[in-house]
Amino acid sequence: MDVMKTGIIDVGGGFRAIYGAGVVDRLLEDDVRIDYAIGVSAGSANLTCLLSRQKNRTYRFYTGYAFRREYASTYNFVHDRNFVDLDYVYGTLSNHDGEDPLDYETVKNSPTEYYVVAAEAETGLPHYFPKSRMHQDDYDICKASSAVPLACEPYVVDGVPYFDGGIADPVPVQKAFDDGCDKVVVVLTRPKDVLREQKHDKRPAAILRHSYPAAAQRLLERYRTYNDEVALAKRYEAEGRVLILAPTDLYGLSTLHKSYEGLNLMYRRGYADARAVADFLAD
Repeated sequence: MDVMKTGIIDVGGGFRAIYGAGVVDRLLEDDVRIDYAIGVSAGSANLTCLLSRQKNRTYRFYTGYAFRREYASTYNFVHDRNFVDLDYVYGTLSNHDGEDPLDYETVKNSPTEYYVVAAEAETGLPHYFPKSRMHQDDYDICKASSAVPLACEPYVVDGVPYFDGGIADPVPVQKAFDDGCDKVVVVLTRPKDVLREQKHDKRPAAILRHSYPAAAQRLLERYRTYNDEVALAKRYEAEGRVLILAPTDLYGLSTLHKSYEGLNLMYRRGYADARAVADFLAD
């Protein structure tokens, strides 16, 4: 009898991604084990903590450290062209001697097959970093995956500049099945029946086009890619192969805007919705 391969995708979404933090904490509490994971943007931080088995760690980041100027601020953007200081998040705080270190050894030894999605700045194409590219105090692949165009400069890994993975493969459900998954949990951070619109990407894409035209084009087309991939996930869901978890309200949160109340509401929603995962994967 073949053993079923289970997977999870967390699409990220800036501060909305605390929904996925709630999902991860519920999975850890229920001791749900998953064979395969793909993290996009902030979703990579959530799923890294699924592998490290560190319950509440990402919650502390979203509701505590994220309110510090060093973490995300206009000051950062003015002085360093990065609204979110990715080196602070994934280095100063997360290194072995940091304030809230990642348990890298547990990540390394986890049997879960794990990928982090980033977009190549020069080509706009998705790049799927394997877990083996992550090392103690070297979480550059998460930084690259989270480098939101214009809000952050592209992050360079092994000589190649990258932007946020969400502009290249925002909901990599087909990759999960191509890689052999039988059932996949898809964690969205927008209501699943709300289409993404192009209008918010037009101005950033126009600015980005001067330096990274291919990435700008992918950004301009992101709304279509996202909508098509969510539609695909829904088709798989109708077949019983996918479980989509998604909030019904954004609670005033966006990629770069947050409130303490909204963050907690979104976290609790993700935590509650994730109760369905164990039964879905067990069937």
